[in-house]
Amino acid sequence: MLPLRWLYLDLNSYFASVEQQMEPRLRGLPVAVVPMVTDSTCAIAASYEAKALGIKTGTRIWEAKKLCPELICVPARHDAYVDYHHRILNEVENHIHISKVASIDEVACKLMDNENSPEVATKIAVGIKAGISKNVGEYLKSSIGIAPNKYLAKVATELQKPNGLVVLKDNEIESRLCTLKLRDLPGVGYNMEQRLNRAGIMDIKTLLKYSPKHMRAIWHSVWGEKMYYFLRGIDLPDTETNRNTVGHSHVIAPENRAPDKAEHIARRLTVKAVSRLRRLGFYAQAYALSVRTETNHRWAAEAKCYRAQDNAAFIRMLDALWQAMLKDSKGQRLKKVSVTLYHFIHENDIQPELFDQPNSGQSRADKLSKVLDSLNKKYGRDTVSLGIIPDQARKISGTKIAFTRIPDIQEFVE
Repeated sequence: MLPLRWLYLDLNSYFASVEQQMEPRLRGLPVAVVPMVTDSTCAIAASYEAKALGIKTGTRIWEAKKLCPELICVPARHDAYVDYHHRILNEVENHIHISKVASIDEVACKLMDNENSPEVATKIAVGIKAGISKNVGEYLKSSIGIAPNKYLAKVATELQKPNGLVVLKDNEIESRLCTLKLRDLPGVGYNMEQRLNRAGIMDIKTLLKYSPKHMRAIWHSVWGEKMYYFLRGIDLPDTETNRNTVGHSHVIAPENRAPDKAEHIARRLTVKAVSRLRRLGFYAQAYALSVRTETNHRWAAEAKCYRAQDNAAFIRMLDALWQAMLKDSKGQRLKKVSVTLYHFIHENDIQPELFDQPNSGQSRADKLSKVLDSLNKKYGRDTVSLGIIPDQARKISGTKIAFTRIPDIQEFVE
């Protein structure tokens, strides 16, 4: 019999719940959290009152308002969500050690031998829920799954929402999984579902009949083989990953989509990424710019450099790529811009140059950028910058939370 090894916490409608916790006027009402106040955008989170009316993450606001004319749209406050995230982590640590932070609203905790009986694990889960409600916020509900491995513990959180608590024992795994659809499995999106269907797999009961070899062939990767073991409760070790990129992207408000205005936003995103690069102690050797026009034309290119971590070096690369983009796109209005730094070298791994001059231009540029960092950290973001930052670029300075990454607190002043 496989022991229970993981407890998985999934906060329900997290962004919207934080808004309802902070703003009593929003409690019990349909709320959509949006990146900007315009009907052309989409909801990045919805309260359960809004979900009950068919509004979910990704729903266009103009469509959502047809479903619910009383919908309240609130601009996202990512710094608040990160603040509550850390407060919740601190509370969870009062009950059990957090083994992995999976996202802004999900954490996984490994159960020790004295914690893995159904009774003790359930008691821990109930304590976490009560602790969050009492010490962080009563409107921050969660679903908790307990299972033999982390994957199934996450699946268990989906079996009872909102505010659920499900213990998935090994003798119940197959029967409970077969009540789900293929798309309910983490890692199975629309494209993967279509691939499974083409292989004759229309439900989880059929999927469970396939061997590790066949599942690897269907997935075209080792992930398929891992899925075989995950779905049977086998607890596989995590694969360690290393940081290899730093970047930011922004969907541009309609009034700022002219190329000259969008360029200011690209510059601000670049400076923000380079500031983060310095804080992490890396130099980058490549920079990429990607844009999408209002007609959904995509353009991307990269520039290489000798290792750099100063603002001026990357702004020069942006300027060159921007001119090339304008020529190719013929001055179309831009809907989205993304910048990425990569090909990293950590500052501890840099060997001294044979002809390195301590007062070189590169050294001075690095020092200047670090001085700007310290001034902005002390006096507020964008207090000092290279050139004037227009209002439209200042407005997008705030850090955003991505699906795969939780910002550090320091990023909100970069």
